[in-house]
Amino acid sequence: MTAFSIQPFIEAVHDSRERLAALASRGRKVLGYFCTYTPIEFIHAAGFVPVRILGGGTPIEQAASLTPTFICPYLRQALERALRGEYGFLSGVVQGYTCDVACGLINIWELNVPGDLYHTVPLPYQDSPDARKYFRQALRELGERLADIGGRVTDASLAASLDLYGNIRRRSLDLYRLRSQGRLALSAAELLSVVQAGLVTPPEDYLPMLEAFVEAAEARPQASERGVPVLVSGSVIDQPWVLEVIEASGARVVGDDLCTGLRAFSPPTGRGGDPTDRLMDRHFRRFPCPARMKAQERAPLLVDLAKGSRAEGVIFLIQKFCTPHLADLPVVMEALEAAGVRGLTVEMEETGLNEGQLRTRVESFLEMLGD
Repeated sequence: MTAFSIQPFIEAVHDSRERLAALASRGRKVLGYFCTYTPIEFIHAAGFVPVRILGGGTPIEQAASLTPTFICPYLRQALERALRGEYGFLSGVVQGYTCDVACGLINIWELNVPGDLYHTVPLPYQDSPDARKYFRQALRELGERLADIGGRVTDASLAASLDLYGNIRRRSLDLYRLRSQGRLALSAAELLSVVQAGLVTPPEDYLPMLEAFVEAAEARPQASERGVPVLVSGSVIDQPWVLEVIEASGARVVGDDLCTGLRAFSPPTGRGGDPTDRLMDRHFRRFPCPARMKAQERAPLLVDLAKGSRAEGVIFLIQKFCTPHLADLPVVMEALEAAGVRGLTVEMEETGLNEGQLRTRVESFLEMLGD
């Protein structure tokens, strides 16, 4: 039986800069992206390695003169890391249009961080024949921009990339299924480490790691179900210790609504007559981000997710100044409370979270759930 160890995934995250720099030095171009809605299969099909850009709690110094203080800490921290040279292996950034800050920040990257390609893909919100026609043209334009730096997308290469990422998402969802069944012998922080490794590792290298790990996880005995079951919702969580504190405070994370979690995997694939149709179909059927769907439409989905995971409460971990998530909260909170599920909001500040304050707030929330 394959060894059940998350150490290879932790090392993949820790050593990602060196590994990706070595890959770039051998001629394989690496392109960054900010948001899970970016069509990474298209980038991979062109022959490049797409990697998600992370912030990692970096103190802001050089980025302070280029960005206002009232925008998402994650995106300011990501720019800071780029200005320090930590993303020197990137050949550029491709961003799927989601929030306004991400789409504005890519212009600052282009002016201040060397790269061959900076491009924003306009993404339609509503599914319709015209929207799909528009999306197909946007992908055609992306293909042209990728060709300008040496890439080439064919139906065969796109189909292969779609299959590869589809298998990664299926196996990732297997881990989420095991967690919802109380059968995953991993903490929430450990599961995040497994997911993070996939964001910074070439997919053809990551899939065998993940397949072996899921096989070992399915063979493990049932995990402990100690702790108050909660759902974690929010945007980018790239610091596993935050989840460690939540579970050390007496909670047990049984599900999530995170763009560094479930929203990146569901559904794993799309349907269609050709590879581009498959890519577009998955886009329109994604479990939605607040930036992509009205709160009134998203709220029932979150209620169903909380109920389906048997969560007794929802902890919202939100990047400070993240307008889509903050604007979503009143409607989502009201829907959750109507369904008998209480919520706690925690803002992720640029200076980081105070561990003691977070623990106190979570402990108080869990006590309230027990009343």
